[in-house]
Amino acid sequence: MDNDQLGARICPLVCVCCLLAALVVNGFDVPMTLLEGAVDEGAVCLDGSPPAYHFSPGFGPGMNNWLVHMEGGGWCTNVQDCLARRDTFRGSSKYMKPLSFSGILGNSQNSNPDFYNWNKVKIRYCDGSSFTGDVDEVDPATKLYFRGAKIWLAVIEELLAKGMNKAENALLSGCSAGGLASILHCDKFGDLLPAGATVKCLSDAGYFINAKDITGTESIKAYYSEVVNTHGSAKNLPSSCTSRMTPSMCFFPQYVVPQMRTSLFILNAAYDAWQIKNILAPSAADPHKTWNDCKLDIKQCSSDQLQIMQGFRLEFLNALAALGNSSARGMFINSCYAHCQSGSQDTWLAADSPALDNIPIGKAVGDWFYDRSAFRKIDCPYPCDSSCRNRVYD
Repeated sequence: MDNDQLGARICPLVCVCCLLAALVVNGFDVPMTLLEGAVDEGAVCLDGSPPAYHFSPGFGPGMNNWLVHMEGGGWCTNVQDCLARRDTFRGSSKYMKPLSFSGILGNSQNSNPDFYNWNKVKIRYCDGSSFTGDVDEVDPATKLYFRGAKIWLAVIEELLAKGMNKAENALLSGCSAGGLASILHCDKFGDLLPAGATVKCLSDAGYFINAKDITGTESIKAYYSEVVNTHGSAKNLPSSCTSRMTPSMCFFPQYVVPQMRTSLFILNAAYDAWQIKNILAPSAADPHKTWNDCKLDIKQCSSDQLQIMQGFRLEFLNALAALGNSSARGMFINSCYAHCQSGSQDTWLAADSPALDNIPIGKAVGDWFYDRSAFRKIDCPYPCDSSCRNRVYD
């Protein structure tokens, strides 16, 4: 696969994730902190600028509870690809703009009853490797830094110094590429927290599966292989997986989750919009653009396309078997055409939010975290779920 084809595949990803970053409802502004001291440790964005995070302090009974959420935004696979994002907010803190907290990061008891008063953090994403990159050398011609793993550790160490070292409850979460990061870093996060703390992880739209595209090509497998090789990610992927498989295969959660020690909740649409657009029917596999309308709006899919998507759903559910049957592994798998459902109030917890058995996402995650009840539910096939907020893209 040449670079142009890879570019055609990744462009929709970045556009979708940028759109999702703007989807906040009833949010509140949170200032950004630049971690200037991390630069000396080599923990920098693609362009060498300092990493950043947003912090909203906890209050009342939530003062010793911490929710750390990792921003999503795709990946870059090679030098050309990473150069294209280096001078954007996906590759540099110089271009990052203020953002608001909403959904799982919201501070209203009515709209986020289980986490509203926690210490809440959003780690900005500027490395393009789901916080796994670790290459010491910097090519003077490109001046690209592949330091995602160092960014993650530098921010976590800063938070520990701010009081997370006394956490009673902690949840590591993320959306999309950040949702994948919440799986890849989950056990490491647990090891850094106090021994007596309740530590769990939530992956929102981060359960990317190893599946062939509509031409039968293993394009996502080749794509992840490039990401891992370019960023030097192998040493920072879970050793429980890399000891058994080629490191790039450990970018797929289905091969990592079986060996995880920490409790995990998977929040995902069975017809995940990013995966349909980039794993099942990427642009390079659809040169005549017969899938374009379908990828923009699921209601525009033909009967043949829907049948193929139903097959993809079954592949996704088979990959979920890696979660096992433990009550420590929660899941909310709805049949919506969506991507990331925890960061916006309308999908997290509202009167008309997506729900399974009349339980919205926010309540399902809260019940699971506090062990009020196990939540492991999979929706019926599309188009059965009238609670979905299916995304329509321009």
